[in-house]
Amino acid sequence: MEFQLKFKVNQNLFLRDPENSEIGKSIVKNSIDLIFEMGFENFTFKKLAQKISSTEATIYRYFSSKHKLLTYILNWYWSYLELISKFRLSEIKDSQEKIEKLLNIITHQENYENAIEDYDLSKLHAIVIAESSKSYLVKEVDEINKDLVFNPLKSLCNFFGEVISEAKPDFPYPLSFASTLLETAHNQQFFSEHLPKLTDNHLDKMEHKKYVLEYLRYITFSLIK
Repeated sequence: MEFQLKFKVNQNLFLRDPENSEIGKSIVKNSIDLIFEMGFENFTFKKLAQKISSTEATIYRYFSSKHKLLTYILNWYWSYLELISKFRLSEIKDSQEKIEKLLNIITHQENYENAIEDYDLSKLHAIVIAESSKSYLVKEVDEINKDLVFNPLKSLCNFFGEVISEAKPDFPYPLSFASTLLETAHNQQFFSEHLPKLTDNHLDKMEHKKYVLEYLRYITFSLIK
């Protein structure tokens, strides 16, 4: 089953809205495929143009740099994750259960539709784990931030922080802990897959998600009681 989700992505990330044309949608979809296959460092607009049988000039009409294209993809993902989180938590009353559900979501334990607006969520998950920090761990981050392009990530962490505060109103660091959980979910899975000696994963080598979930459960419920 495939369905459409529309998110308003910050217009400072693109020159022409890719959602308004088939070639624009193809640029985003095939960028996800290529970044997943070859990594962000090896991804170029020249390779993308070859994949979509177009020209680099066409791609530059939509995005001025591959960094903005990556951030566009991540913004879409952060908006999607916040929507899913709010939807999944809306029927849950117990605050501890809400946190448990959030941990399952950010460690990608939840099963969602795999094709949304032609975007492959499994590839998006992998890109977020391997590449998301490259969107903001750059020298120009302060200037980039002035354009509010990280607002979807901030909004997602703010929602997580609200859930943490609901579970433990006197907890002094809800936002810091929310962003720490999100980043740890990505970093620990990356380490578990590629640099396992930086982790304590003693499970089967393919059980990366399970390990990360158990680790996050331990640190979260040790603090949020």
